Amino acid sequence: MRVALICKDKPGQLQTRVDNRSAHLAYVEASGVVEMAGPFLNEGAMTGSLVVLNVDTLDQAQAWAAADPYAMAGLFDSVMISEWKKVIG
Repeated sequence: MRVALICKDKPGQLQTRVDNRSAHLAYVEASGVVEMAGPFLNEGAMTGSLVVLNVDTLDQAQAWAAADPYAMAGLFDSVMISEWKKVIG
């Protein structure tokens, strides 16, 4: 199943994102379940993340999200996890 994670950064936490970006990208690569991902932008500055996972269960998606270095660094103000269906693209 595909699962979308919509993560919004806490205000003023760009440096936390920058400091943990390498670990986050390594985690994405090593996990093998990320189908697509990228940051939300506000006037060019990163303010959150959209991550689409291909996993068997929502529990796996929740575990992936909890172990993300960004989440572990306390970057996110909110994380929405929802099953998602690809229709176009």
